[in-house]
Amino acid sequence: MTVGSPTVPQRQFPSGAAYAEALQHTQLCFQHPELRGARPELTKLGLPRAISGAFASVFSLTSATSGHRYAVKCFTRYVPDQERRYQAISARLARLDQAELSQPWNLGFDYLPDAITVGQERYPVLKMEWIEAVTLSSWLDDNHGDRFAVDRLADRFAALTEDLSRHGIAHGDLQHGNLLVARDDTLRLVDYDGMYVPALSGLGGTERGHRNYQSPLRGNDDFGVTLDRFSAWVIFMSLKSIATDPALWNRLHEPSGEFLLLTEEDFKSPGGSTGLQTLLAHPDGAVSALADRVRSLAFQPLDLLPPLSDAIPKQRTAATTTSTPAPPMAAAPIGAGGLPGWMNGHVTPQAVPPQASPLGAAPDCFRTRTVLDVVTALLVPLLLTMAGLLFVAGGPMPPAGVAAPVVIAAAITMITWSRRVERARSQAVLAGLAKQLDQLDDPVKAAEELRKQKAKLDAQEEKRKAAYPKNLDKLTARYHAELKEAEQRKIRKQRDIDKKIGGLSEELRTALAKALTAKQTAYVRDQLERRLIAHSPPHGIGKMLAARLASVGILTAADFTGYRAVRNSSYNSVGAELKLRSGRFVNVLGIGEAKAIALDLWRKDVYSSAVARQPSTLHPTERRSIEQDSARRRAQLTSQRQNLEPAAEALRESARKKLEDGRKRLARENTLAGEDAARQRQVFSRRALTLQQDKALHSALSMSLDSARHRRRKLSYPRYVRFLYIGH
Repeated sequence: MTVGSPTVPQRQFPSGAAYAEALQHTQLCFQHPELRGARPELTKLGLPRAISGAFASVFSLTSATSGHRYAVKCFTRYVPDQERRYQAISARLARLDQAELSQPWNLGFDYLPDAITVGQERYPVLKMEWIEAVTLSSWLDDNHGDRFAVDRLADRFAALTEDLSRHGIAHGDLQHGNLLVARDDTLRLVDYDGMYVPALSGLGGTERGHRNYQSPLRGNDDFGVTLDRFSAWVIFMSLKSIATDPALWNRLHEPSGEFLLLTEEDFKSPGGSTGLQTLLAHPDGAVSALADRVRSLAFQPLDLLPPLSDAIPKQRTAATTTSTPAPPMAAAPIGAGGLPGWMNGHVTPQAVPPQASPLGAAPDCFRTRTVLDVVTALLVPLLLTMAGLLFVAGGPMPPAGVAAPVVIAAAITMITWSRRVERARSQAVLAGLAKQLDQLDDPVKAAEELRKQKAKLDAQEEKRKAAYPKNLDKLTARYHAELKEAEQRKIRKQRDIDKKIGGLSEELRTALAKALTAKQTAYVRDQLERRLIAHSPPHGIGKMLAARLASVGILTAADFTGYRAVRNSSYNSVGAELKLRSGRFVNVLGIGEAKAIALDLWRKDVYSSAVARQPSTLHPTERRSIEQDSARRRAQLTSQRQNLEPAAEALRESARKKLEDGRKRLARENTLAGEDAARQRQVFSRRALTLQQDKALHSALSMSLDSARHRRRKLSYPRYVRFLYIGH
């Protein structure tokens, strides 16, 4: 959108068709050596092909001398301070060090005054370097599905805006048609007509930029280094959103549409914007955050907008040294406390549980004979011999007496067997092993219990992780609902105020008419009150009747408003009653119907005369007072309307704060829950290691117990008896 200057005479420029006609003979219309005789790109009809813009037509010309291709811009409209502007822009861009730029976005160009002849006059042109590239929207048509490429292009666009800002330059019309994507997927800027450079400080802008990329608050006086900030946020947000969700391109962009994802109406009325609400409600937090930032920036002055660099996280500097390949990983060593080496530092080492007490091996035979063993060995044969002799001798002795020596021999051997140290030692080993085994949990049951606890924790964690994004979505949905409510409330109040403002003109007309009517009524009443009946009596009204009229309150033409005929049944005649100003009727002696008619006609003549002379307009002072009241009312309503956006912004800010606090709270709770789960998993890991050790110890103790039992069986009573006489 161009901005004209009402104070400077505007030179008339040829149309694009007139330039095209002149360019059919470049050897005649140009004097510049590079352009004289240049070959223009032609249409199918053989005419120079023109790319028309807001106030210029661009032609592609190939130099006949150098073979270079140029874009030649021919102006069709007046540009204030044209030569000064282009010279300043050209000089500033020429001083840029290409090595300091993120990409070669600037194109070389020359401003050539009086370069082309059209008709009988000469006009300036802009000769620019030609670049083989496509517009940003065309590139997105073909590449929006490549997330990596779109994301990379968004970063390159951000780097381009950083280049401009760092050098104090603003393009003035950042939009899809002025951003070209070259074959290497780097960006080029074209159309420098509205560009700001420091040398142009103090001048006004020549255009407002493409309406679908500009802040609703951008005005004619906005011309400075912050000129591109809103459009930069819009483009960056669009690219990052498409990189995150390529489906947004087909969902929000129209084929051949003069925008990327959002239009001018989306910025002016965010509450009713389907596109903006879609982005605000997007499940990806980065997309919704960028959309919310653009929405809020649409209501801020350009000079207060933050640079796009605020949205770009600082990148870490890449290491310059070449990393040495890591050697192959060796087998994980076992660390202290029985932990594998890779777990050291991740799981708190568990103290090694006490091993089985070294009770020693249970004896499996009798060793050395004691004195008691020798005595027992001698006594048992004697007792058995005695029992045999008694049995052979017979006699009256009962059988129990014969068996007594055998019982005594058996009792003696049993006592000596029970007192053998091997038996006591074997019993101690068995008791010790059994006690240690009893102190250990059943490894199978413990492992099953641990498995159940792990499964329970895993289920809780899965539920928590699934609930976290849902809770975030609820917060976001509540936030957007509050934003929508704030916007709708603002719109409702705006409509009410606009309706009141729209009715002020009619209210003013009504107030003026009412004031005039009141003034006229007061004038007529005053004239009526000035006409005394006694001073200028109507026909047939003498002093006596005037006095009688005065006695009932009728002194002037203003004191009565008419009469009514009254039939007098007693005298079979018609009289009259006069109607007072209060509406009450009175009967005046001597006033019949004829005199009442005369009085009424006199009053009507006085009234008509007063109406004829009444003022037809208000005094300027009276009119000014009413207009000032209306102006104060308009100012109050306008102020109320202006305060609606700050009030809505306060509600939006409150909603944002609640959203941020809610997100922080959820994040804190989620982090604490995750840390608690990690601690429980560490406990489970330590328990698993302990169970492994307990299982091995349980197995070893069980084997030792079985072995001790087997050895104890070798210390049986028959083996002891054999040991007494054989020695083993």
